[in-house]
Amino acid sequence: MTNVVVKLSVRDLVHADLASCGWAGSDHHLAGVVGQLERARIGEVDYLAVCPATDIPVAKGGIDYQIKAGAGTLWQLAVHPALQSCGIGTLLVEAAELRIRKRGLLQAELAVEENNPRARALYERLGYVAYDRQPDSWDEQAPDGSLRRYETICTLMRKELTDAP
Repeated sequence: MTNVVVKLSVRDLVHADLASCGWAGSDHHLAGVVGQLERARIGEVDYLAVCPATDIPVAKGGIDYQIKAGAGTLWQLAVHPALQSCGIGTLLVEAAELRIRKRGLLQAELAVEENNPRARALYERLGYVAYDRQPDSWDEQAPDGSLRRYETICTLMRKELTDAP
């Protein structure tokens, strides 16, 4: 087996990226991301893209600074399914934590669905600790294009960050 090394960079996600992000969710989800990009424009959130040299996102995720005072809340983290378990999620989370620290905040939080043990294992490996659980729900696009309500239970996790850079 040959190892291939691909250089990745992290930058802000922009509207033009959404045409390449169908792997990250339905059209309904991506329409919601458009609203998050407007929130990024006014500084309420950061929305990141991880890209190889082609500059086409292979991972994306947001940090919301409005959910909890003194913390950045990571959400909508996604890595292209064909590239999972290659370290890209780790790079995305570490870049998000750097953005949080640059705002002078020393805590990162996230919610992970209880039926997603691989993601939870990643977050635990990166130093996140469970502190509560809560129900969550959102509208999801069905294959026929209709919307249905998705309900789940999430574990809430947090990480104390080192001093801001």
